[in-house]
Amino acid sequence: MDNLKLTIALILSVFLQWTLRNVAEPLAYVDLPLIIIVYAALQRDALKAVLFGAIAGLAIDALSGGLLGANGFSKTLIAFIVSEIARRVYMDNLLLRIPVIAGASLLDDVVYYGLHRLLGQEPSVPVVVTISYTLIGTTIAGTLIYFLLDLSMAQRSRKPRREMFPTRRQTRRRNPIRLSK
Repeated sequence: MDNLKLTIALILSVFLQWTLRNVAEPLAYVDLPLIIIVYAALQRDALKAVLFGAIAGLAIDALSGGLLGANGFSKTLIAFIVSEIARRVYMDNLLLRIPVIAGASLLDDVVYYGLHRLLGQEPSVPVVVTISYTLIGTTIAGTLIYFLLDLSMAQRSRKPRREMFPTRRQTRRRNPIRLSK
């Protein structure tokens, strides 16, 4: 069920990224698919995160009419890096996820504009200004969206709390195999 919710959130974020750019100019600096991709990577499922990164990146490239594959490569790379970091470091706290989304946003933009420069495509906007606005917008929106996604995903998976002092003490089982007499 959580995979279905995450897939719907990814499809919705790609659609909103494509349409909100025309509604209000400041919303163009919020990278909604990157937020969902990093959230999927933080769930410690590398294959799902890389697949989400590739599909969302190629969909954004196809809808925007830009360099096909640049967004797909950068988002796939970010999904792989974040999933490997999440596999090694415990990041289930919202405060620890804020620097992760900020670093992912910064690295995503650097790789994206680096690929454009490498392939001879000059961006029509000032790169440093765009990267800084995207970093700020994506970090703020990502923090709010992570909070909402955590609330949404945790509704059904809440386990009852264990008591601090159980009523009956569990005895230790003895090993049935004796090695010495």
